[in-house]
Amino acid sequence: MDQLAPTEKYSPYRFFSAEQWSQFRADTPLTLTEDEIHRLRSLNDPVDLEEVKRIYLSLSRLLSAHVEASQLLFRQRQAFFNAQDVVKTPFIIGIAGSVAVGKSTTARVLKELLARWPSSPKVDLVTTDGFLLPNEILRRDNLMERKGFPDSYDVGALLRFLSGIKSAQRDVRAPVYSHLTYDVIPGEFQTIDRPDILIFEGINVLQPGKLPKDGKIVPFLSDFFDFAIYIDADEKLIHQWYIQRFMRLRETAFRNPDSFFHRYSQLSEDAARAIAEGLWSNINLKNLRENILPTRARADLILRKGANHLVEEVALRKL
Repeated sequence: MDQLAPTEKYSPYRFFSAEQWSQFRADTPLTLTEDEIHRLRSLNDPVDLEEVKRIYLSLSRLLSAHVEASQLLFRQRQAFFNAQDVVKTPFIIGIAGSVAVGKSTTARVLKELLARWPSSPKVDLVTTDGFLLPNEILRRDNLMERKGFPDSYDVGALLRFLSGIKSAQRDVRAPVYSHLTYDVIPGEFQTIDRPDILIFEGINVLQPGKLPKDGKIVPFLSDFFDFAIYIDADEKLIHQWYIQRFMRLRETAFRNPDSFFHRYSQLSEDAARAIAEGLWSNINLKNLRENILPTRARADLILRKGANHLVEEVALRKL
């Protein structure tokens, strides 16, 4: 049984084409400009204002409804416990999906749209990159070629961070990652201070991990999410986008002498493409098949992209 097949009788999802989904925008205003979209989108990502109108305005409206429902439930619980001093915790949106599929663009566009709601909520964005173990530790434990796999993260730090956010703690710190040096920046942190909404983006954020046999509670990252989104595409397309992005970076960011990947900019095009294919096959494809794709069905909403890197279908979990 494929529960993600639109024709599947027992699927927990409702399926919509991009055109059908765009109709749910209703009167949601477009608050981004073309220049802002260009600034927010990642390399090789063609998202433009039309895609924002087709997909993201309806998504913004849906998330607004979920946030309002969460706030209403919070007020009802306050009355139930007669505890007016309880602090409302942030609404956390998890975004998962493979490398090169467009998670970062989705996260940044959503952050800007949500922050421009009439209520002007405070919206923060954190990625899991900063929670990767430092390269020094990865090298020591022979994990450099498993970077991005679940065992390459400081899971304890991830859980402490999300627990602090959901406990409405002040000034919760997230480590910062440099894509230039390909490593965590020592002593540098992003401070999150009780936002209304937190977007938490990373390839493995929906992974449940192993269940304990003794019934003890073992928290997973997704336990702290109020809504989860998975960015999806055919494996062959993601492979193509990954290689294209690598070759573009070879002509841009990799040319910086401080870049971890600077050596690849000195190779011939054929040699660089061979490196990219090896990184895809030996690391990213394995991670996609073993760890990322199996979490897709745990999402509340799935955005499936087509060959043009734009969303073709939306799957929304039934209530």
